[in-house]
Amino acid sequence: MSAQLIDGKAVAAQVQHRVQQAVTERVAAGHRPPALATILVGVDPASEIYVRNKRRSCEAVGIRSVPQQFDASISEAALLAEIDRLNADNGVDGILVQLPLPKHIDTTVVIERIRPDKDVDGFHPYNLGRLAQRLPALRPCTPFGVIELLKSAGETFYGRQAVVVGASNHVGRPMALELLLAGATTTVTHRFTRDLAAEVARAEILVVGVGKPGLVRGEWIQPGATVIDIGINRLANGSLAGDVEFAAARERAAWITPVPGGVGPMTVAMLMQNTLTAAERRGS
Repeated sequence: MSAQLIDGKAVAAQVQHRVQQAVTERVAAGHRPPALATILVGVDPASEIYVRNKRRSCEAVGIRSVPQQFDASISEAALLAEIDRLNADNGVDGILVQLPLPKHIDTTVVIERIRPDKDVDGFHPYNLGRLAQRLPALRPCTPFGVIELLKSAGETFYGRQAVVVGASNHVGRPMALELLLAGATTTVTHRFTRDLAAEVARAEILVVGVGKPGLVRGEWIQPGATVIDIGINRLANGSLAGDVEFAAARERAAWITPVPGGVGPMTVAMLMQNTLTAAERRGS
């Protein structure tokens, strides 16, 4: 067996095309285009690339980009004041703060300062709580994108055994909530899990997002499983690798995402979708 690849670039392009069409129709009906404010604090090469990609995606689908960049020395109070200003701006539908932030700024305080209806990252406790209650509003982009990828592979979800490796607030936990919402029987593993290999072997749907290259061994994968690898790690030789041993896992799985080119493009695509949704729900 050699697993079929789930092409994140192709699925993301489909999502972005749908968003572009909806934005075009919105503008043709006399509404303004949705607007996304992206906040970048300090100079971090990786963060700058991520933000640049998000701004380019905005341009591609017709969303107005509102770039905000601040020196790393900005105080927490000053950053919160900028968020307050964007919260009050009726011309801005979504606010995204690129993480990580400098150590002197409390990330939780910043996330909770963004109005839930403008929280297009889906990280605010209100939005996570809505997801937990099976009443999703703005959904965390990466888990939301994973669900789209699974649907593209024909996943049925109902009653399927799903295992999430990693329990972070921004990926693992909301991923588990998304899978529960979809109807899967869901297990979350973390650093205190006693036998990771045994848990992985039970998975018909496996989602891994830890940030440790090769953490999940290929021989652990259940034959015929669907494997989603969220991890992206730069190795000593400069190449990129996921959290799953790709070559060995591909010999056992039915479907698998590559790294890069799997989940990454979907995160940005779902950010565009969330921004459009925020504008539509605000009626602006």
